[in-house]
Amino acid sequence: MNRADFVKTKRIVVKIGSSLLTNGGQGLNKPAITSWVAQMAQLRAQGKDVVLVSSGSVAEGMSRLKLKSRPETLHELQAAASVGQMGLVRNFENKFQAHGLLTAQVLLTHDDLSDRKRYLNARSTLLTLLEFGVVPVINENDAVATDEIRFGDNDTLGALVANLVEAELLIILTDQTGLYDSDPGINAGAKLIACASVNDRTLDEVAGGSRSGLGRGGMYTKVRAARLAARSGAGTVIVSGQLPDVITEVVAGAELGTFLRPDIAPMAARKRWLAGQLQSKGRLVLDDGAVRILQSAGKSLLAVGVKSVKGGFRRGDLVSCVDAQGVEIARGLINYNSEEVVKVAGKPSSQFETLLGYADEEELIHRDNMVLIR
Repeated sequence: MNRADFVKTKRIVVKIGSSLLTNGGQGLNKPAITSWVAQMAQLRAQGKDVVLVSSGSVAEGMSRLKLKSRPETLHELQAAASVGQMGLVRNFENKFQAHGLLTAQVLLTHDDLSDRKRYLNARSTLLTLLEFGVVPVINENDAVATDEIRFGDNDTLGALVANLVEAELLIILTDQTGLYDSDPGINAGAKLIACASVNDRTLDEVAGGSRSGLGRGGMYTKVRAARLAARSGAGTVIVSGQLPDVITEVVAGAELGTFLRPDIAPMAARKRWLAGQLQSKGRLVLDDGAVRILQSAGKSLLAVGVKSVKGGFRRGDLVSCVDAQGVEIARGLINYNSEEVVKVAGKPSSQFETLLGYADEEELIHRDNMVLIR
């Protein structure tokens, strides 16, 4: 992946830092928000999916509550976040509405992405919002999150969201120009790192902490986030959000900020993860027609092609798909638990609501969550 490929990206996650959003802690930077939203609206008009990960709820709450410094106690942080989130959401909603776009607020905690069922639920919700043309505005659920379930910073959240929605590009807007080979605040001769492999370990030596004191991140968290995003093949650009038209310019391939290049293509990364890094929790025995469709047409697995179910598994577990002789054909993440699959095996998806009492996904395994073995 290189910068020239950015223009072809279909799905982009934009993360905006606290210092930028709140004008250094003075309150929401409304002119800047207007500009960023206009650029994201332009990407939507080009047919690209855009997901916004927004920091700033605590910083905006501090401004509204007239607090001089970031609160230290958990309940004060949560109170500030609750107050600040109102301002953030209202401003983004109003700005996007001016471009004829709907937004949706999505608040997440670490538990939402570490639990299989909640992970799939979050993923399904976000993908459905994108199908409707909605711009999800995501923040950590600071009002209820404790230290045990925090992401730690919204750079990490941005990377995990990029994994979640299978984005090809993560743009981290910050108050710095990018990543330098030494601290530009100390060394006037420091040089901007225009491009590097995400796995270059020298990056750890030059990444520092947060300068503004408003957020919980710094360049180190951004490098770490880039490595997380690269797990699903997404590239990351760390760039100043103060540059004119920075979002659209980056997507157009402009040499701005620091591009941390992934070492594997998005689909290959996901398939490798499915094929080798998860343990199968059960087996679905398929009829010949289902085997033929999976192998030749690259379709999702429907219940009508399942003859029998072996093993116990939960929604989101990895299961193997085998033919009548027990030869593994494919494996993937299942959308229903084993008891539910037993009830619907061999049946069309139109009967799911009658058989299960509800109907979620039509497929047992979506093709995006499946890898062919043979």
